[in-house]
Amino acid sequence: MTSIRFCLEQAEDRYLHAAATPSSSATRTVEDSPSPVRTAFQVDRDRVIHSKAFRRLMHKTQMFLSPDGDHVRTRLTHTLEVTQISRTIARALRVNEDLVEAIGLAHDLGHTPFGHAGERALNAVFPGFIHARQSLRVVDRIEKDGNGLNLTDQVRDGIIHHSKPEGAITGEVSGRPATPEAQIVKISDGIAYINHDLDDAIRGGRISANQIPDEVNRVLGERHSERINTLVCDIVETSAPALDSAQPGDQVILMSGDVQAAADTLRDFLFAEVYGPINQENSTIKAERLVQVLYQEAVSNPGAIPREFARALADEPVERVAADYVAGMTDRYALKRFQELYIPTFWSA
Repeated sequence: MTSIRFCLEQAEDRYLHAAATPSSSATRTVEDSPSPVRTAFQVDRDRVIHSKAFRRLMHKTQMFLSPDGDHVRTRLTHTLEVTQISRTIARALRVNEDLVEAIGLAHDLGHTPFGHAGERALNAVFPGFIHARQSLRVVDRIEKDGNGLNLTDQVRDGIIHHSKPEGAITGEVSGRPATPEAQIVKISDGIAYINHDLDDAIRGGRISANQIPDEVNRVLGERHSERINTLVCDIVETSAPALDSAQPGDQVILMSGDVQAAADTLRDFLFAEVYGPINQENSTIKAERLVQVLYQEAVSNPGAIPREFARALADEPVERVAADYVAGMTDRYALKRFQELYIPTFWSA
């Protein structure tokens, strides 16, 4: 009997753009038995969703440290917004939505507690720590009792190449993604954060709507949904011709000049008025120090590192495993662990 997976792969061959990445071409470092009802990229998506690292994203900072408000974004809601934007673009351009979804859901699995403050702090004591590399390490080395998730090479490429230089919406850190699907996630990450961080900053009273630069309102729109719609539609319109003439490895997911300039203006505004001030706040400085203290404690006392991470001690340096442990913490677990280690418990009658 013909498998459902085979039928899905045939449907992709009929529907997908010639520059898209078909599931039938997916490769893995370790071969495993194909699913009879899911394509390779659908399997990857499901493995990510069922991972422990994915569940922990709900208690990790996006912009505000350990927010009390019910509507402030977390690392999980950021991940879902990136994935939704990515799928919209992918569907419009007829590239592989399942590959886009798998990359989008996995791209921040290695993020630290307390957002980029935690990442900076950990990089200061464990040089070379970057959350994109850590996300890849999570799916390759840490999850599933140290066996990793055995994701496809195409999803792994999208994870490691999703990062951008600090403050950039487009750009490269570790090379260009190999697929248009990965390029979509990379640009969608920027679209998501500049818009939802602006929304959260206004809701949190950090800035007011009338401070938004005129160019942003004129080109992108005055409302959250307008801005995202403008950016998405512009990417689809600008990228479609590039896809039609694409050669392997080309940058094909693009914004037009005016829209790119307005997006960059919004990004620069956020760094000046929101991210910069937050980074200087006492609570952020305390969070950074807390992350470093927990890392140093784990290095000094590796016996206290949970088995999920400590199993790697047999063949990796304690510093590497301590960074894995601290990066895997949620905000609340990091605070709880610090309290257990350094805050005395007083007896009472």
